[in-house]
Amino acid sequence: MGSTSRPLLCLFCLALLFYSAISELCNPEDKKVLLKIKQAFNNPYILASWNPNDDCCDWYTVTCDATSHRINSLTIFAGNLSGQIPPEVGDLPYLTNLEFHKLSNVTGQIQPAIVKLTHLNFLRLSWLNLTGPIPDFLSKLKNLTFIDFAFNQLSGSIPPSLSQLPNLNGLHLDRNKLSGPIPSSFGNFPQGLYLFLSHNQLTGSIPSSFAHMDFGYIDLSRNKLEGDASVVFGSNKTIQIVDLSRNLLKFNLSKVVFPKSLTSLDLNHNMIYGGLPLELTTLNLQYLNVSYNRLCGQIPVGGKLQSFDYSNYFHNRCLCGSPLPSCK
Repeated sequence: MGSTSRPLLCLFCLALLFYSAISELCNPEDKKVLLKIKQAFNNPYILASWNPNDDCCDWYTVTCDATSHRINSLTIFAGNLSGQIPPEVGDLPYLTNLEFHKLSNVTGQIQPAIVKLTHLNFLRLSWLNLTGPIPDFLSKLKNLTFIDFAFNQLSGSIPPSLSQLPNLNGLHLDRNKLSGPIPSSFGNFPQGLYLFLSHNQLTGSIPSSFAHMDFGYIDLSRNKLEGDASVVFGSNKTIQIVDLSRNLLKFNLSKVVFPKSLTSLDLNHNMIYGGLPLELTTLNLQYLNVSYNRLCGQIPVGGKLQSFDYSNYFHNRCLCGSPLPSCK
């Protein structure tokens, strides 16, 4: 190689290095944090794209804000990941979305460092193997609109402070080992909340404060809840789906006032008595199950009530009429 070409080659290499440095959009501090997270999980294959020589805005499972180029989303799911969620997740200050999903070897408690993520609005830690309580600090994350801790091993009582989240529209705490009552403060959530508390060990009665709360979807099934559930309903509400099945609820169904919006109602396996209100014939029900209760009287004729199978009505005290045998 000639003496003239060597300086040109060096200049070209320097220019290439300079271009690479300025073309990387990822914030260097964010990159350091992500590499620490990768190391904490023992460099798993699912994070193989997290190469320190590449722009971290191009890495798999993360996204950068289009303007600031700060990491705003960390979403890891359905991979071979083991260990506890490391505290470094709290060092990504611009995260709005944090998701660990379907990673059965992720263990430990809900990471306390999450409290530092003040911009967070979507938090999903579901289908993991998390243990311990639901932390009270979540109420400090005022931008949260969605929380999903379903399919874990979480235990203890539900913190009443969750109702202090002013923008929450979805709360999934189902399929855990939660115990104690449903907090009465849950009647203060934003209207239209989707609330999933099923498959736990909750006890006590449904809070009377629910009379003032209009859920979009509520699932309290497979717990040990007692007493009156009529507070969930009401003529002025817009709730669409209600599942209260497999509890110990005991109230007079004939006195319940149902909202016109109701499309799905599951009350099976309780101790509900009375009869089926005539107004059920006016609803656009897509699903109805009142089996295994203590209901009596004739099933009202009309609407969608005769379109459901007899198994949706059977094992009641003296309920009769189509699709069950005729009343005597």
